[in-house]
Amino acid sequence: MRHERNGSTLKPIALACVVALSACVQTLSVDEETLPPADWEWREYLGDAGRTHYAPLDQINAGNVDQLEVAWTYDTGPLDGALTQIQCNPIVVNGVLYATTSRAHVFALDALTGNPLWRFDPTEHGSASQAHNRGVLYWDGPSGGRIIAASGHDLWALDAQTGKPVASFGQGGRADLRKGLAHGTKAADVSSPTPGVIYRDVIILGSKVGESAGASPGDIRAFDLLTGEIRWTFHTIPRDGEYGNATWPSEAWKTHGGANSWAGVTLDRERGLVFLPTGSATPDFWGGERPGDNLYANSLIALNAETGERVWHFQFVHHDLWDRDLPAPPTLVSFEKDGRQIDAITQTTKSGHLFVFDRETGEPIFPIEERPVHGSHFPEESVAKTQPFPTAPPPFTRQNFDLSHIDREIRSEAFVAEQTKRLTGMRMGEPFIPPSLEGSLMYPGFDGGAEWGGAAWDPSTGLLYVNANEVGAVLPLMRRPENVNPRSLYLEKCGMCHGPELAGTGVGPSLVGVIERRTDLEVLTTIALGSGRMPGFIDLPLPIMERLAAYVTDPQDERKALAELEGRPGSDSAYVSAGYIYLRDEEDVPINAPPFGTLTAIDVAAGELRWQVPLGDYPQLLAKGILGAGAENYGGPVVTSGGLIFLAATPDAKLRAFDKRTGDIVWEDTLPAAGFATPATYSVGGRQFVVVAAGGGKLGQPSGSLYVAYALPVAAAVE
Repeated sequence: MRHERNGSTLKPIALACVVALSACVQTLSVDEETLPPADWEWREYLGDAGRTHYAPLDQINAGNVDQLEVAWTYDTGPLDGALTQIQCNPIVVNGVLYATTSRAHVFALDALTGNPLWRFDPTEHGSASQAHNRGVLYWDGPSGGRIIAASGHDLWALDAQTGKPVASFGQGGRADLRKGLAHGTKAADVSSPTPGVIYRDVIILGSKVGESAGASPGDIRAFDLLTGEIRWTFHTIPRDGEYGNATWPSEAWKTHGGANSWAGVTLDRERGLVFLPTGSATPDFWGGERPGDNLYANSLIALNAETGERVWHFQFVHHDLWDRDLPAPPTLVSFEKDGRQIDAITQTTKSGHLFVFDRETGEPIFPIEERPVHGSHFPEESVAKTQPFPTAPPPFTRQNFDLSHIDREIRSEAFVAEQTKRLTGMRMGEPFIPPSLEGSLMYPGFDGGAEWGGAAWDPSTGLLYVNANEVGAVLPLMRRPENVNPRSLYLEKCGMCHGPELAGTGVGPSLVGVIERRTDLEVLTTIALGSGRMPGFIDLPLPIMERLAAYVTDPQDERKALAELEGRPGSDSAYVSAGYIYLRDEEDVPINAPPFGTLTAIDVAAGELRWQVPLGDYPQLLAKGILGAGAENYGGPVVTSGGLIFLAATPDAKLRAFDKRTGDIVWEDTLPAAGFATPATYSVGGRQFVVVAAGGGKLGQPSGSLYVAYALPVAAAVE
């Protein structure tokens, strides 16, 4: 097991005993102390700084949830024909709901009525437009409430009452998220779509960066909330003399990128510990130019929130070649085990595992084994010899895919034969098979397993609720073209998402015939500035960007496609990805046996799965009369003391309430568009509300623009 702890920051044993005793006292009085006030706020992203997704509210419960009705809706605005999403988890403070639109515009609503109060468009103030924004933060500053929100590479501080920028923060209300990075500071690939966390007078956050060679580094930073200046920085690609530097090539920090914390941040305020999960080093799928384990990529890092100093870390994937980013912020949990109270932290993974650690020391609660894995297919690649596997709890998804796993229940014999032929010759059958020229099967696929919605912790049952995907994927590599031309540049920069033939993948749309949908200038602008999850390539010289745009709009013109470029603006990697390939059929249904998506309850103290149910349905299967197969899902659950789990996340556009002890569905309603976001629940004016963004835009579903809030009828709410 590769686990390290900074012994210099250990707290005295006496203090640990006091903390444990305090936890026991709190447990004895939990019923009294967790009674909700008349108004209860969803004050932070995912409910609280511990990212528990939990609310001590029971006005809505299993006995009356069937009476829920739409209380109000808010339309975020026209969709202008673009395929957009709203992934935001709103917050509610002082009776005001704060959230974002599909373009990262920030708005405030009366949380009781849904009436708009103000709206801020960062693009009108010079920020780049940002899609996939997941929320905002609230800070009680010395001169009034502040909303902290990001758009493009800008971090904004807004007056919570008016939505106007706070002029004293940064430059006219914004701080530049590119500031202080070792390289890539002119790149457009630095943003922060997931809120960080506020500790005292700083905001601590990670960033989203590109996934190809040349991406920016994923430094973790604390920004002063008064001035916008950087208070401290933790280098996730260690510099000379820093711990972990030897796990990279010499001076890798000057040129390599990634190892970024895009999924969110978790904070233990009482202990002053902040926990950040990180993603892979770049480029994804090929590591020939970055030999070594590559700390702190694919790690959970515990830092001193005051200073940014490392307290402990654990790396989940050594030398990642599978895009196994940690997909969600970890969750703070407390439970009794073997006669002692444990304050722990749990981390879900794309591979469908749950890891559980002591919050202060980083010691695993259940043993973790380093097991041998498949070796390299290429002499240039340095695949890690072992990878860590938790011995408990059991995985919450299946762990591998081979030909026998092709769905035979609802498929024809001809379909099974076709898929068998398609997959024959690919490498398959075990976890951590490295990418290959033949294609290597990975299960679960690129998006997990667990995804960015996160897990919900219920202190009354001791159960952690995790929704997950069960879809296979293929990892193919291709040799980098020898010549330097627009086609080879496309394969290096764009082919992974849009496919080597521009036909699209499960991540990027088809670019075939794009000139019929976009002008030459629009294509060039998108290449330069990016769009959605696509990074910008503003650092490419303009003549080269123009040549790349010309190829994308007319790939059949061999003369232009193969004409030599001056210099190599791409990487020097021997191999590049041949694209994201999901194992789905022509109707975008996974080819493996169902369930395709699940909701699982995990008894954390016992290290056991308590129950698991299929989650959601594909509309295309429902049209054939097939239901209960589960579906891919994006967005997390919310659990309440009323005995319920609220969860949207599925392509059938349902918001569901589950019995948290059994997993049975006790209520559901159809949203105006699929709710690929985590709901929020709060109480204001004596009524409990459940609100979710119905933004659609994934898994073939149309985009939507509404936030929908549910509550009991007024008469039922006061009973």
